[in-house]
Parts: sequence; structure tokens; C-alpha cells
Amino acid sequence: MKNLLLSVFFVGLSPMVLADTFNLDSISDPAAKGQAIAKETERRDSGFKDYIAHAEMILKQNDKELSRRSFDTKVLEIEGAGEGDHSMNVFRSPKDVAGTAILIYAHGLTPDDQWLYLPAIERVKRISTRSKSGPFVGSEFAYEDISTWVPEKYTYRFLQQDTIAGNDCFKVENTPAYQDSGYSKLHEWVDAKIFHPRKIEYYDRKGDLLKTLTFEDYKMYEGHYWKPSKMIMVNHQTGRSTELLWNEYQFSTGLTTADLDQSKLSNMN
Repeated sequence: MKNLLLSVFFVGLSPMVLADTFNLDSISDPAAKGQAIAKETERRDSGFKDYIAHAEMILKQNDKELSRRSFDTKVLEIEGAGEGDHSMNVFRSPKDVAGTAILIYAHGLTPDDQWLYLPAIERVKRISTRSKSGPFVGSEFAYEDISTWVPEKYTYRFLQQDTIAGNDCFKVENTPAYQDSGYSKLHEWVDAKIFHPRKIEYYDRKGDLLKTLTFEDYKMYEGHYWKPSKMIMVNHQTGRSTELLWNEYQFSTGLTTADLDQSKLSNMN
């Protein structure tokens, strides 16, 4: 299943060749074309098995840095229609959040399973479905933003060809198909060459632009795996933003479902 931080794809193909390969030019219906782009994105983002990585999180208000945090992530690929990957994020610093951990089992139309471990009270808390539009550890990322993408979570509509930072993209409107989303729709610019997002706009339940997430400095690892080194989420309604700086990726490390189990949450230090 696709994760915003990791995709597998073939390189060296031009956007026109890709469009011909997927017969996008022959698809006139915007919904069918949007669905075809989503399916191709999913196809190219499979086979990585698992990975671990490190991230720095920078919280800002009107470009002024408020705080800086670091965490480690583990992701286990889960095969099967309607199922997303399992992931765990464990904070390492600063001291007041060290040991905080979140475990996510992503699904399609059924609610994701999410558990949060809070070291201050030494307990695991299950995150309710209606709480997933809330901010993740004070950042501009909501709990539903940090779950891995599953195609069944949305319906799709192709909008237009566009360009982001010199990269040819397919602009697609994604409408949440699952209950209790904090968004009415997302506008996503999918790179027409690598089938990774370049930008996502999030619209609140009233239809107003809420946030924009941009992806910068994509790099390829292991000859196959691409990921952005930097992600920036800007909240247009509050002036706050969150940057994620990614590094130290390792793939196919041998993770199993036992490594991403609830019992591990309180024992990650």
C-alpha cells in the first residue's frame, strides 16, 4: 500500500509515455481517469516489505520556530485489498515528549486502528474515530494525515494537467469515502513521471482551504525507492506550519507484525 513517504516505480519514462501506457488519453470520464491514476500510484508503491527512518519535526508560527522534535518510524507493508500498512512512530526528543508513541493499522473504508502511548501516565490510549481530525502532538498534521494512504479511502476525479516546480503533474480531486474525516476534499498534484505527490491541498468541512502539504527533494534509495527529504504542512487559517525532515532510511529490515504490536508501545525506549 502507498505511503506518502515511499514509492516504488520505474524510472526513465516521460510523462507522455506514462500517459500512453495507462491509456489516460483514451479515458474521457474524469472519475475514471482519476481512479486510473490512483491505481497506478498504488501499483508502483508496492514491494518494499518494510522500512525504518528518522525524522526531525519543526513547529513554526508565521515562520518563527516554536519547537523541534525528533522521532523514529517503522512501517510494515500489508498486502490485501482495502488494507493499508502498519506503522509506528516513537518520539526521542525533547524530554517532555520522549517515549510518546503512536501505532497505526490503516484500513480502507473501515476506521483505522490507532493507539497512542503517553509515558507521563504510562498507559496506551485508543484514538477514537471522531478524534482523528485533531492535531498530532501539536503539529499541523492531523491523526488522519499520518495514516498510510489506501485507495479505497477516497473517490477520485481528474481535474487537469498542471506543473509544480517544473514537474508535470496530474491534478486530482480526492473526496473522502470514509466517515468522520475532517476534510471535504483534497486536491493532489501527482508527479506524472514518478507518481508521487508534489502538493496536496486540504479543504475543511465547509469547503474552505485549510492546509497545504508540499514535498521537496525527492531521492532514490536502493535503486527503486523514492521519498521526499522534506515535507512542509502549512495551515492557512492559523499561520502555523510543521516541517518534517527525513533521513536514515533502511529498507527490508525484517520487521514482522510482532514488531508493530500494541504490546510494544510501552517498551520502545
